[in-house]
Amino acid sequence: MKTLVIGSSTNPERYSFKAITSLRSHAHEVVAHGLKTGKVSDVEIQTEWPKEEIVDTVTLYVGPQNQDEYIDMIIQLKPRRIIFNPGTENSDFVQRATSQGIQCEIACTLVLLATNQY
Repeated sequence: MKTLVIGSSTNPERYSFKAITSLRSHAHEVVAHGLKTGKVSDVEIQTEWPKEEIVDTVTLYVGPQNQDEYIDMIIQLKPRRIIFNPGTENSDFVQRATSQGIQCEIACTLVLLATNQY
């Protein structure tokens, strides 16, 4: 099952970097999307939207003020779930996604992985 990490960064201090590293160490396939290209672990960060990808989970590291451009594109991917990490909570986005049958979790990807709940 593939995870799309939105807001990916090559900065080791960023939580998106830590999430990609942890997802890979737990043997999850990762597609990384960010504003700048680069590499985290063995994952290339893409700046182009991954239209053709089949993803199980989208995990957000982009604040609500920067999510508008992503909402329709994420819903069109039809992921099974979206994880709203701390600071990314957006009730309007949750409502739109759940109305399309997408499960939404207000959670931390790192905690879910660390506690075997991912």
